[in-house]
Amino acid sequence: MRPNSQALRSSHDTEREFGGALGALCIPISLPLTVLFLIGVSRTPEASVFQWPPPLPSTDQLWDPLAPVLLLGWIALHALLYVMPLGKVSEGLVLRDGTRLKYPINGFFGLCVSCVLLLLLLVLGAPLGSLFELLLPLAACAMAASFLLSVYLYARSFCVPAHALALGGNTGNHLYDFFIGRELNPRIGYFDLKYFCELRPGLIGWVVINLGMLMKEVELRGSPSLAMILVNSFQLLYVADALWNEEAVLTTMDIVHDGFGFMLVFGDLAWVPFTYGLQASFLVVHPQALSSLGAATIIALNGIGYYIFRKSNSQKNQFRRDPTHPSVARLETIATATGKRLLVSGWWGLVRHPNYLGDLLMALAWSLPCGFSHLLPYFYVVYFTVLLIHREARDERQCRAKYGLAWDSYCRRVPYRIFPYVY
Repeated sequence: MRPNSQALRSSHDTEREFGGALGALCIPISLPLTVLFLIGVSRTPEASVFQWPPPLPSTDQLWDPLAPVLLLGWIALHALLYVMPLGKVSEGLVLRDGTRLKYPINGFFGLCVSCVLLLLLLVLGAPLGSLFELLLPLAACAMAASFLLSVYLYARSFCVPAHALALGGNTGNHLYDFFIGRELNPRIGYFDLKYFCELRPGLIGWVVINLGMLMKEVELRGSPSLAMILVNSFQLLYVADALWNEEAVLTTMDIVHDGFGFMLVFGDLAWVPFTYGLQASFLVVHPQALSSLGAATIIALNGIGYYIFRKSNSQKNQFRRDPTHPSVARLETIATATGKRLLVSGWWGLVRHPNYLGDLLMALAWSLPCGFSHLLPYFYVVYFTVLLIHREARDERQCRAKYGLAWDSYCRRVPYRIFPYVY
């Protein structure tokens, strides 16, 4: 059933985020330049984010014929693993037309296959350390692929029914809609493009790039440093956790609310694998000595962050799936006009986004092995803090519009957003 004209008008009146049309013009230009800048700076002796002029790479440094072959092969491998009949199939939330899409839950299998293949390559003597030299060409290819896929997604969005569009991406401004994404769940048959990109090639590619940086350090110094091992281990745990709990992504803002446009495409395919692992790239050129006490402290910090992140997310997802489950049945809630209930005890009675608090503690732990002599390794901490505060503000607006007075009551009961007694 198609929505009426009033519903269509309301979608065009949706508040524009990320700076509206101006942001949609500037961000697709600034983000690729930022990725190239960060990779380039991490290789310079100074590793200073304040270098001027910035050390942007030359055209020759951005091209290697092996890079597109590796990128396309990697995406093809995970597309094949995605469609393999392994793992269970789960349903997403109810869409506006009353239907529920089905999703394969087999991302962890894809990670395991990738790890086995990497081990085989190492045994066969493949030069995985060469990924260090290929990092810029691979990033350039990933960015090109992001633009091409975004153009395809925008063009095909005009061939789908109105109820298949994301409310926030159907404003009528072509530039903004291209950036934010018009279609909510673009699919080629059973193959969900947004869901595939969200957790597969970029996220697992991040782990592969990290391993390449570790092997480069082995080539240069004979063995990996403790700092490099910690960075690889922490970030592998994070990726493995996301894929082990893959089903939880079906209730996230990215899947439920946001259209699939340049913002998510670039983030999934280029931004995550080439900036989230910046610490490993930094350590190749700037080795750091780490004491046993320092390593133990950092491990403890990451462990605390991971515990908060996992426990709070698990509690929320269990409550959404089955509020009568013994682990959540006794938690205090507030009723809403929509029929749903808001948690006001447990982890979600501590702050409104305890999972973000855990995320940020882990982010700090990933950067601390790089020492304090350079700001660059802490880019991720700064960026992720800004991202989560912005994301929390978006979520706040949506929840207030959805739950009304019940949300105001929840905010009075749980006044702190991310940091207890601070923010």
